[in-house]
Amino acid sequence: MKNKPLFFVLLFLACLLALPFLLAPRQESEKLLPGGDECETLVVITAHNKSIRDEYQRAFAAWYKQKYNRDIKLDFRNPGGTSDIIRYIADRYETEFRRCYEANPEWGRWNEAIRTSFTDDRACRTPEQKNARKRFLDSNVGIGIDIFAGGGVFNHEQTAARGYAVDARIAQEFPECLKHIPPTFGGDRLYSPQGKYYGVVLSTFGILYNTRRVAEMKGFAPPQRWDELGEGRYFNTLSVADPTKSGSANKCYEIMIQQCMAKANDPAKGWYDGIALLKRIFANARSISESASQVVRDVASGEAAAGTAIDTYGISEMLWSAKVYGEPRCIYVTPKGGTAVSADPVQMLRGAPNPRAAKAFIAFLLSREGQLLHCLKPGTPDGPGKNGINRPPIRRDLYTPEVQKNFFISDYNPYASGADFVYRPRWTGKYYSLIRVLLRTIVLEPHQELKSAYAAILRAGGAEKVPRAMEKFNALPFDYKEADKARALLRVTPERSAADVSATLRKWSDQARANYKEAERLARMGM
Repeated sequence: MKNKPLFFVLLFLACLLALPFLLAPRQESEKLLPGGDECETLVVITAHNKSIRDEYQRAFAAWYKQKYNRDIKLDFRNPGGTSDIIRYIADRYETEFRRCYEANPEWGRWNEAIRTSFTDDRACRTPEQKNARKRFLDSNVGIGIDIFAGGGVFNHEQTAARGYAVDARIAQEFPECLKHIPPTFGGDRLYSPQGKYYGVVLSTFGILYNTRRVAEMKGFAPPQRWDELGEGRYFNTLSVADPTKSGSANKCYEIMIQQCMAKANDPAKGWYDGIALLKRIFANARSISESASQVVRDVASGEAAAGTAIDTYGISEMLWSAKVYGEPRCIYVTPKGGTAVSADPVQMLRGAPNPRAAKAFIAFLLSREGQLLHCLKPGTPDGPGKNGINRPPIRRDLYTPEVQKNFFISDYNPYASGADFVYRPRWTGKYYSLIRVLLRTIVLEPHQELKSAYAAILRAGGAEKVPRAMEKFNALPFDYKEADKARALLRVTPERSAADVSATLRKWSDQARANYKEAERLARMGM
């Protein structure tokens, strides 16, 4: 062939042009109805680990086959942690809605005002913006994904409020699923009254510690409370998770602040005390991980003596080490007076390619079979096949002696362990994202200065010996009464640009860095 190079170039270009069509998600019209021969697909975006994903595939496929006489495959997408998933979902919906909007010229021209407001009722000020918002909520715009699973109630409430999630109608189509689930517990919602998310399992946050590392701290008992992690004995021995990467970690830190608020009986003082505690905990950290699961691995390996942990990770590690070594090398504890119970939900996304299967998947997770899959030991009837999921069910009817004898831990009941803590949404609920940003600017970015300042304070004899240094160490860019104003400063509006927001964040970070340097200087002077 005389023009071989040209031929291969043209062949390469043809493959490139065909690629989007080959990889495009199947439309709802292509989904098969019961009775066909081909396998259905359900696309699930989640941060769940492989063990959970494998068990979901095995058990749901069997349940679905029995109920609908159809084969189904779960197509899992895992772009990162919960924060990464939220950003991915938001970006995709913006792209797809813009495409839909521009395909309908009679709607008007797509512009920046619409882009920044079509997912936020509060941002819709003009008739054009309100109209675009309504068109989005009335649409079936999708992103090729059926289900968002896991990630905590706050994130699911956020996606629902933006319009990304829709009513899965579980109460209407599968009413038996919600019969044994209370709407709320400990101040937190367990499922959306509008059907836009449903708690599947319960979660608690606690402390995981390495028994050998803690034993080396002679004269000290293992940690039982959050505030113990801020003590000087844990300096440079903790592992904690980055709240900007891990939604579960940020929820854990919010709970610590709430406990301080309850203890002080004064939200303003508790806000100050809670963030001061978080500063000490992060100052004690030898590592800051991007995921909550990495914290557990650090503690298990002995790289860290202790760390904050979500129950499923902490308990799984505790059970695994007991199986391997004959006794647990790691212990998970629920902090006294500071154990909030929240739900880990699932929701159906707008424009789901396979809505019938999406509803069925949610119904399966809430059914008795789906709930037992999460909490029973591997190999027991109705339990997981190979790997225990080790998550407590959200259905209260399963907390009976007969069922619990086969639980991953027979006496573990979050409904009981979380009874001494009441989450008060009015205190910090609207500041969940603000807490994440605040910690990034005053703890993560100036982390080296934070550690140096706390080390100097400890060398000087502790906070009581150098009160002026500690006062500088604890200084905040704003107090609790100014939190609403601070939150407003983080929003891009017609009056406030992204550059203005960045300048605010830089100011908070620079102030924190200067305060830590001054705290270190005062500590060295014994002040």
